[in-house]
Amino acid sequence: MMEVKVSQKDERALFYVPEKCIGCGTCVLACPKDAIVIGSVGAVARGEIDKDFVEFTEECITCGMCARVCPTGALVWKTEDEKKVDTVSGSLKTTSVSDKCVLCGLCEAVCPQGCIEVERWFANDGSASVDGNVKIEQEFCIHCGWCASVCPVDAIEVDKPFEGEWSWNESLCQACRTCVDVCPCNALFNPDWGPGEVVEKIRHRVEVCIYCGACAVACPVKAIEVKKTKILVDMDKKAPLEKRILDVPAPEPSRTSILKTNEDVCLGCNSCVVVCPVNASSDPFLAAGHLNDTERKPLLDVQNGVIAVVDQELCGSCGTCSMICPVNAIWLERREEVMHEEKEKPEIKVRV
Repeated sequence: MMEVKVSQKDERALFYVPEKCIGCGTCVLACPKDAIVIGSVGAVARGEIDKDFVEFTEECITCGMCARVCPTGALVWKTEDEKKVDTVSGSLKTTSVSDKCVLCGLCEAVCPQGCIEVERWFANDGSASVDGNVKIEQEFCIHCGWCASVCPVDAIEVDKPFEGEWSWNESLCQACRTCVDVCPCNALFNPDWGPGEVVEKIRHRVEVCIYCGACAVACPVKAIEVKKTKILVDMDKKAPLEKRILDVPAPEPSRTSILKTNEDVCLGCNSCVVVCPVNASSDPFLAAGHLNDTERKPLLDVQNGVIAVVDQELCGSCGTCSMICPVNAIWLERREEVMHEEKEKPEIKVRV
């Protein structure tokens, strides 16, 4: 894994490991100087834009607060004298497997990060049984608890980083799946349904949620709120961290990307107009595909036969439009001048 040095002051240095970042924004909450920018989390997680989840500004004082709260170890604070500082990720106990393991392989099948491997071979003692072992890539374990939840013999022990609260506004949710694709724990999903059956747009698997907040940061219509209520690990000097990250919502994302279009290849099919969750949230008729019944589309609209971006500042950077476009006529690019403060969005009249 590559460590990128993002700041240095005197004998202190801060490093970022993009491969381990989950886009949760916990570091943004902890930073006392607002020196960390997070945005386009949905598009990054979906591979729809070439950038990292977070960026660092010159205001960083290399205090290490962000590294202390990061649940995955994606931020590393180092000193020349190799001073040891307690961190959330470093204080988590290693996910372990006891001798009770029956090598069934369920843990490997459900691990959302693919960091468990179960090896089996026929026993060498003449019995009709198997021997083997379980390998866990601890560097990428996010301590979600899936493996422990499905283990039939309670052979796995997982230490969780946070307790928290997860809430969701169904009337705002457009079932765009951004939260599902972003969640590092596979704690969110769109339930199946049968003819005439009414189900929730998304469901929350409480047992495997680590309350990181990535889903809330990524949601393009702000339908999800996540709060951490407790740091579960034992660590020194926890109070300053608790003061900054507990009982506050996940951070507001900055506008770190911009929508681009290619009129020469656009088919004018309106697919992006219909699936855009910002568009859909403005009018239920538009969400249902009744394009001609909607005079005003807030974000995307087909004008004169080609796609047009109506208001760039309303984009939630989820990447749903670029995923559905059949000819790659719309996409997201990194915004060179990051917009840190939320512009007051124009009022969108909702038809009910």
